[in-house]
Amino acid sequence: MLQLLLTPLQKHVSWFRIFNYTSFRLVAAAITALLLAYLFGPRFIRFLKKLRFGESVRSDGPESHQSKAGTPTMGGLMIMASMSVSILIWGNLSNLYVMLLWLGTLALSAVGFIDDYSKSVLKVAGGMRARTKFLCQLVIAGGFATLVFFFPYAPKGAQEQATSLFLPFMKNPLFNMGIVAIFFWLWIVVGTSNAVNLTDGLDGLATGMSVIVIVTLALLAYVTGLEEVAHYLRIVYVPEANEISVFLAALGGACIGFLWYNSYPAEVFMGDTGSLALGGAIGMSAILIHREILLVILGGVFVMEAVSVILQVGSYKLRQKRIFRMAPLHHHFELGGWHENKVVTRFWIVGVLLALIAISSLKII
Repeated sequence: MLQLLLTPLQKHVSWFRIFNYTSFRLVAAAITALLLAYLFGPRFIRFLKKLRFGESVRSDGPESHQSKAGTPTMGGLMIMASMSVSILIWGNLSNLYVMLLWLGTLALSAVGFIDDYSKSVLKVAGGMRARTKFLCQLVIAGGFATLVFFFPYAPKGAQEQATSLFLPFMKNPLFNMGIVAIFFWLWIVVGTSNAVNLTDGLDGLATGMSVIVIVTLALLAYVTGLEEVAHYLRIVYVPEANEISVFLAALGGACIGFLWYNSYPAEVFMGDTGSLALGGAIGMSAILIHREILLVILGGVFVMEAVSVILQVGSYKLRQKRIFRMAPLHHHFELGGWHENKVVTRFWIVGVLLALIAISSLKII
């Protein structure tokens, strides 16, 4: 918003030009969101406690988790609020991609909030019906995918690029997906949203992993939106995609501020309010910069968590046998004797390694 308000005044105050620099605004957005989450965190946690928005812990999980029952949940509201204020200040609100990401993320957060509210306040066993929640995700993801399909940002004479599928470490697209892109993107958004949700089971795990992925995507989005840099790195160029980095910086900053209170022992949980939104934001961002396949590498920890659940359920239904001690995967290691902190730290290390591999896909020649 500051960019839109102050740009016309550049003629009179030359230093206002700094608000046109994406690099300045993304740093400012991250710091603003981080400070907002950190400074208002204690008040927000007290507010959640007052309303008795406590977390319910599954009875079949590790015994050490039983002490977490009653810890305030819906902390995702803190992330969404901090991010939104930061975007209002530093984001380019005339950019279609920024608005799509922002509204799509808030919509998924609203779905998560209803689920959390049902479980924590209304005491509905299991919260929102799985089919209902999945349908809401499909509608939001479908709306996003449809808008991106019909209103793409693409260089002149390269409109087909908008629906092309790019593989990591390859300059040219694999093929053009056409109308199928809508269904592929829908699956990406819903899949990442649920994958992060499944990862949210240990103090700081999903938050820290999200920060790693979001920061990496912000870097990729920044260079993807700079034509000369994109051509130099031999990666796909998407006009105005660097504005996505401002959105991701605000989201990442909010997550870091939230992590201050979500790290072990957690004072607040993000709940589905945060995890569904974070996963959706990651998926949508990857789509807009044509990194859908790279996301499998970058978000490898999320992928492993989701796959572990699929394998566990499938194995039990077909053979009445379990593959893991417990799913998702982080619980398997916990029941194997790893302390919660050790599981989180080691998963973070794997996440950083995967992020470095993803960054190496920027082919410099």
